[in-house]
Amino acid sequence: MGIHTTDSTNPMDPLPTPVTQAGREGLDALLARPRTALIGLDFDGTLAPIVADPEQARAHPDAVPALSEIAPKVASVAVITGRPAGVAVRHGGFAGVPGLEHLVVLGHYGAERWEAVSGTVSAPPPHPGVAAVRAELPGFLDRIGAWRGTWIEEKGRAVAVHTRRADDPQAAFEALREPLSDLATRHGLIVEPGRLVLELRPPGMDKGVALLEYVRDIGAESVVYAGDDLGDLPAYAAVDKLRSDGVPGLLVCSGSSEVTELAERADLVVDGPEGVVRLLRTLAAQLD
Repeated sequence: MGIHTTDSTNPMDPLPTPVTQAGREGLDALLARPRTALIGLDFDGTLAPIVADPEQARAHPDAVPALSEIAPKVASVAVITGRPAGVAVRHGGFAGVPGLEHLVVLGHYGAERWEAVSGTVSAPPPHPGVAAVRAELPGFLDRIGAWRGTWIEEKGRAVAVHTRRADDPQAAFEALREPLSDLATRHGLIVEPGRLVLELRPPGMDKGVALLEYVRDIGAESVVYAGDDLGDLPAYAAVDKLRSDGVPGLLVCSGSSEVTELAERADLVVDGPEGVVRLLRTLAAQLD
């Protein structure tokens, strides 16, 4: 498990030391050649605190200032999220911010791409299975006797079932996992589990694919990736692959008590979105 950062928000704090040799090499590469480095970040749980209603999620108050400090000093900052790109931009407050010209948002696991420099979103046509599941899901949940408090989130190119408000959130999550997987399969979709949420979405879209494609697009020579949830594991695997191909990388976990798998694989663990913000500001100060 990675080491935690200090509690201070002073950007002049010393950088924490990754607990793995590969992580230390990734950090060293960023510090030595920042103009060729990519910083990849999940949104919910990493830049924005987890809340009961995802529509109320907003970036940590210091997230945009931190991104504005570090983005001009690296090749690019990419926010990689399962949310629609436009929603992440709106909830993050990323549009029209000086210093964020090097920021992109890869929404829907990379199916959508928003670039700060143009303010536009590019995306392919949606998968037809999503519309079919969207229409069927309310009745489907009623028929299987879904737990009280379970609710559906419309995500454009995906649809998610949340159990955080259920009487027993974890039991509801486990009970719904298999039937929702069967429903997804019938419509050519897959289920992506997360923190008390099951997302039905098209196959072939994940944060690892998005990260690898963007690294290749910009020719990044080192990469940092920070995430907090099971959906970030493909991005972790992508960084592992890049390392094996000679591209140094640093894996950061935005720590929580709900998901431990990332912390066990990370080079560095920080204390949630506040810790991520602190790390970004400390890095930015080191790059002056």
